[in-house]
Amino acid sequence: MKSNKKQKGVPSLILEKDSCIVSSWKLRTYERLKLHLPKQFCELPLKPFPKEFPIYPTKQQFISYLEAYAEYFAIEPLFGMHVHHAEYDPGIEFWRVHANDLEFICRWLVVATGENAEAIQPKISGISEFRGRVLHTSCYKKGDDFKGEKVLVVGCGNSGMEISLDLCNNDVQTSIAVRDKLHILPREMLGISTFGIAMWLLRWFPMKLVDGFLLLCARLILGDTQKYGLKRPKIGPLQLKSTTGKTPVLEIGTVAKIKSGQIKVVPAINRFTDKGVEFVDGRQEEFNSVILATGYRSNVLSWLKDGSFFRDIDGSQKNQFPNSWKGKNGLYAAGFTRRGLMGASTDGQKIAEDIACQWNAKTPLEF
Repeated sequence: MKSNKKQKGVPSLILEKDSCIVSSWKLRTYERLKLHLPKQFCELPLKPFPKEFPIYPTKQQFISYLEAYAEYFAIEPLFGMHVHHAEYDPGIEFWRVHANDLEFICRWLVVATGENAEAIQPKISGISEFRGRVLHTSCYKKGDDFKGEKVLVVGCGNSGMEISLDLCNNDVQTSIAVRDKLHILPREMLGISTFGIAMWLLRWFPMKLVDGFLLLCARLILGDTQKYGLKRPKIGPLQLKSTTGKTPVLEIGTVAKIKSGQIKVVPAINRFTDKGVEFVDGRQEEFNSVILATGYRSNVLSWLKDGSFFRDIDGSQKNQFPNSWKGKNGLYAAGFTRRGLMGASTDGQKIAEDIACQWNAKTPLEF
């Protein structure tokens, strides 16, 4: 077995289900995708983005950054390894990890499958009767694949909003189904990242006050979005993100299309019909295609046999940030803090330091 010691001198092995690194971005994202946050908030440890990259790198630029990162640090996962069982063995005080037809024994186990491991496919009545095509955003590539169609996007998070914009810009008759209340914020204020401003303000002011400031700015810049069917939650965007993990939508042009009537906001789906959908208000409308922007979820409960670290309901972590990265018996988690790439980066650094301290405190075995 090939091992890597890297910066801290600790042998490690990465098991990857797919056939390449950056598989989520390479295989399950749309072409126009860019980072929603400025690049400085999305860097991995020890290697910043190239200076020539724009503030919001494109999909291909981000993939190239991660590929260069893996090459620079000689990160070489074992690909095509589907982990189906991992459990701590108290008899030997090691973890037993079963992938494909192999068993791996390790002192420390880092769960890095993340919060977006598998697509959520909602069960909607009558979906099998619909004669058009239904696809999840993980299968969506570009708007001109739907030219001449009437398309319904189900879900109004950042992906649903951006895909709606992409469809509209390709002359597709677009509707977006909005079920939940949501916060929409301008991506930038006076040329400065709204997220960056919020992070800076949180150093000095309580979250509730910062939320109030963000909502005031959103109202001044975007107007009253509620009259277009985009109702806001009662609690502020930062508090909502902190308590539920629901990310505010960063406006890049979709709201303008909604205001002009080029994108139509409709209620949630009650059921599918053979030619379209029936909404919860009883109205029926025909569509050629339906795109499910219904998000992703963790798959950790399907393979990790440990009841102390992750919740049985949804696979989220029981411990809250900043104490969510370390569990018991050498178990760790990276990328489950609801803080995106920046959170995963912070987790990775803490985990590496902690394991290195334990490794150096003992007489290491030669691998």
